[in-house]
Amino acid sequence: MQCPACLAPLETPLGCKACGTLHSVPAPDPFEVLGLPLAYPVDADDLRRRLLRFSRMMHPDYFAAAAPEQRALAERNSAELNRAHEILSDDARRADWLVTRLGGPSESEQRQMPQEFLMEVIEWNETLDAARGARPGSSERAALDALESTLRTAREETLADIAGGLTPLPEPGSAALSDSRKQLNGLRYLNKTLNEIAALRLAEATSR
Repeated sequence: MQCPACLAPLETPLGCKACGTLHSVPAPDPFEVLGLPLAYPVDADDLRRRLLRFSRMMHPDYFAAAAPEQRALAERNSAELNRAHEILSDDARRADWLVTRLGGPSESEQRQMPQEFLMEVIEWNETLDAARGARPGSSERAALDALESTLRTAREETLADIAGGLTPLPEPGSAALSDSRKQLNGLRYLNKTLNEIAALRLAEATSR
């Protein structure tokens, strides 16, 4: 990948460090934006360093005196850079993007969760429903501690399963991508339930 203006190698398609030219890129790939190969594992420290280095190339403050179209491009490219970092720095969002990119089913196309979740989900929902209608300090509310611990463990295990299913990346359109989507559906349920527990705890704390 070369800069169209000076032919220098580009670390990111959004701009050239050598000549300072910004480039307009429609719907850029977040991995390309941050100069990374397409893969699930990402080094968080390296990702942050790339974000800071590329931000210095295109931050709108550096284009305050530029022509209006250049200022607008700086703002747009900075937003694209931040968006790419947000996707790649989040394990679930990165996995979701990769599954879609490789032709796997979307959330609306594959709604199932892993089979092993199904019986546990019933029990988890019963515990949560009982806690919603219980008084602060009751045994039903106390059961949230055990449920929260269980869900956090399940979340870590699910993230590990997602990482295993996407490392190395499956072939585009393979059945393994459907399995990864099921794991992502399970992860979404776990995050939702953990957020509900946090909301219950907050309501309990503010009512005291």
